[in-house]
Amino acid sequence: MQLCAVTILLRKKSAKRGPIWKKMSTFANTELPGTSKDNFDDFYIEVKEIEKRDSVLTPIQQIDRLLRPGSTYFNLNPFEVLQIEPEATIEQIKKRYRQLSILVHPDKNQDNKERAQKAFDIVNRAWKTLENETARKKCLDVYEEAKERTDYMIIEKRKKLKKENKTFEKIPEDDPAKYKHAIYVMAMKLFADMERRRQQLDQRDQEERKRKREAEIEEEEKRKAEKEWQKNFEESRQSRVNSWHDFQAGKTKKSKKQKRMHGMMVPPKFKPESR
Repeated sequence: MQLCAVTILLRKKSAKRGPIWKKMSTFANTELPGTSKDNFDDFYIEVKEIEKRDSVLTPIQQIDRLLRPGSTYFNLNPFEVLQIEPEATIEQIKKRYRQLSILVHPDKNQDNKERAQKAFDIVNRAWKTLENETARKKCLDVYEEAKERTDYMIIEKRKKLKKENKTFEKIPEDDPAKYKHAIYVMAMKLFADMERRRQQLDQRDQEERKRKREAEIEEEEKRKAEKEWQKNFEESRQSRVNSWHDFQAGKTKKSKKQKRMHGMMVPPKFKPESR
């Protein structure tokens, strides 16, 4: 009964939502191999994920998603911005970029043009990152590291359960959807760490450039001061020479006058007569 209900639901939605829902409806009509409940649960989770993703395909919802609180953190991940899996090909990424860029384009959102422009810039920046082969490889390396760290975390959890004699107890990451989410969360953390390191390097570089510039300005001011002093020294040279000549001339005149006075007869000193 549960499967039939979902089949009917999918048939109704397929008429409204196009090829992808027709495909899902066809899949629901086929017999599920193996353990029917497990396969049904996996299928139902996939359906809900598609519904959730499709639910934010309107322009206003996409703009809100890209500018939501904490978006600066989420938008560091270009795959998250474009809502596409890291395994996607460059053609699939480009197709997704075009879809989103049309949805949030300012010309298509005249009533919300300023926010639409911000959202459009975010989408465009994500595409530019993934379009570049080197940058895309760095992003894929982040996901690879996230997977390795998640796997290591799972191993440690299992070790702990074994130590506590709970070997048969499951961990959340045994669920494929939760395992995928754990990798996603770890990837977001790594993107944030990478951005933090980039900002630190930029700040260090700016401080170094500022220090060098201050040293250059100080050296330039020192050269200007020396040049000004030299200029003033040269301009006052003649004045100092003239002053020295005047001083020497005055000294010579005084010496000649003293010599003339030495050559003249000096009258005797007056002595009163004694009685």
